[in-house]
Amino acid sequence: MSQSLDRALTLLGGLAKDARTLDQLADEVGVHKSTVLRLLRTLEAHHFVHREGARHYRLGSALFDLANQALEQRDVRRSSEPALAGLNERTGHTVHLASYEDGEVVYIDKFEGRHAVRMYSRVGKRAALHCTAVGKVLVGAVAPQRRAEIAANLEYHRLTENTIGSPEEYLAELERVNARGYAVDNAEHEDFIHCVAAPIRGAGGDVLAAVSISVPKVLLDYEGLLALVPDLLAAAEEASVLSGWTK
Repeated sequence: MSQSLDRALTLLGGLAKDARTLDQLADEVGVHKSTVLRLLRTLEAHHFVHREGARHYRLGSALFDLANQALEQRDVRRSSEPALAGLNERTGHTVHLASYEDGEVVYIDKFEGRHAVRMYSRVGKRAALHCTAVGKVLVGAVAPQRRAEIAANLEYHRLTENTIGSPEEYLAELERVNARGYAVDNAEHEDFIHCVAAPIRGAGGDVLAAVSISVPKVLLDYEGLLALVPDLLAAAEEASVLSGWTK
C-alpha cells in the first residue's frame, strides 16, 4: 500500500470516530500538518471529507454514498434469497448470485446443487466477464458507451474452444443477451459446465445482480439447459420484485 493511501485511510478512520482538528489529525497520523492538509484537500475535493467551520473536519457525503451502494449489494443478496433458494429447490442445480466489481464478476451467494458433481465456485470468488453468463448479463445492462469501453479493455483469454475471443464478438453477444433477456455460457468458462443467467433489477429498474443456473454437461445437454430458462426468468422476476422492482 502506498504511503499516501495509508495515511489517507488513517485519516478517514480517525474522522469516523468524531470531528477532528488539523492538529489532532497530524498527531494521529504522525506527520507534519502540511502533509495532512494536502491529503485533506484531496479528500475534500472528492467529498470524502467535509470541513466544518474554520478548524474541524468530518466525514463527507461520498463515504455515505459508497456505504449505501455496498448495502444495496448486500440487500439484493438478502432480498433475493427466497427466490433463489426456490429455484435451487425446484431444479436441483447450482444457483449463483453475482455482481460486477472492478472489471470482474464476483459471486455474492451460492446455492449448491443436489448432484455429486460440484461447482468450484464459492462466495467471494471472482470470474471473467467475457466467458460467464452472469458476466454477460451484468455488462449487457450498462449504457452502450460504457459497455463498449468495458469490452475494449477486457483480456480475452480462451479458456475453452467456445470462449469469446474479441471485443466485436463480445459486443454482438451482448446484443443477443439484451434482445432475449438472458445469457448463456455454452461451456465457455469450463468445457464441462454450461450456464444460463438473467438480471435481477432494483427499485429504479437498474440491474443489481445476475442469477444463474450452472449444470455439468454430463447431467444435462444444451437443450436441457435451455429448458430451464423459464424457471430462471420466473425466479429472476420474483427476486427483482422482492428487491423493489415494479413492472
